[in-house]
Amino acid sequence: MDEEVILQEEDLEGSWTLLSWLASCLMVFGGALPYVPQYQEIQRSNNSEGFSTRVCLVLLIANILRIFFWIGKQFELTLLLQSVVMIIAMFAMLHLCCTVQNTNRVSTKQHRLSDLDFRYFWKWSAFEDYLLFCFGFTVLCAVITLLLLDSAVFVETLGSLAVMFEAMLGLPQLLQNFHNRSTKGMSVKMVLLWTAGDVFKTTYFVMNESPAQFWVCGLVQILIDVAILLQVLFYGQDTRAKLG
Repeated sequence: MDEEVILQEEDLEGSWTLLSWLASCLMVFGGALPYVPQYQEIQRSNNSEGFSTRVCLVLLIANILRIFFWIGKQFELTLLLQSVVMIIAMFAMLHLCCTVQNTNRVSTKQHRLSDLDFRYFWKWSAFEDYLLFCFGFTVLCAVITLLLLDSAVFVETLGSLAVMFEAMLGLPQLLQNFHNRSTKGMSVKMVLLWTAGDVFKTTYFVMNESPAQFWVCGLVQILIDVAILLQVLFYGQDTRAKLG
């Protein structure tokens, strides 16, 4: 009888370990998955105007800061790997957008980081400029982190900044809908996917007792997602048509 109980406990423990491993894999790669259809759409249409590269800016800054937060306050390795995967995904998106834009450009005028023209910040023509900016930002963060690593206040502030940037990802879309008094042109499927992902990861953060910054970020993202979905209903768009 005791042996049966032990075997049942081992099976239960093995099942829980498998579920935990699958959840971790989903956390690592799930954040980048919504951008796969967008990548394919840009390739298919040879047009990147429907995708805002400022999404890449927000996510690159957020995930670079999160990596340095991990150095100061080591939490789950899963979240560190998630940041690395997201950074790679955003660079892939930027590379494709630059390639498509350069192919379609009529004017020979190019905008470079070296021009130091704030009007064209994050609207550069060369992919190398995006890499250079991120490299400079990473070096700056590394120097400051090295100097202030022993400060608990600095480390917590770093984590708060990282999740604040990530939490604000949907805010530009929310404000744009409000300004236009319409959600025309916005993919409802994308917002639904964001919502599902944010609910999942917030639950993951709470269950794994992640730093408070993470689940607070998740709650803010869910609220913004819900607000955008309410806009869809409020502005009277045909949701079924958007899902088609």
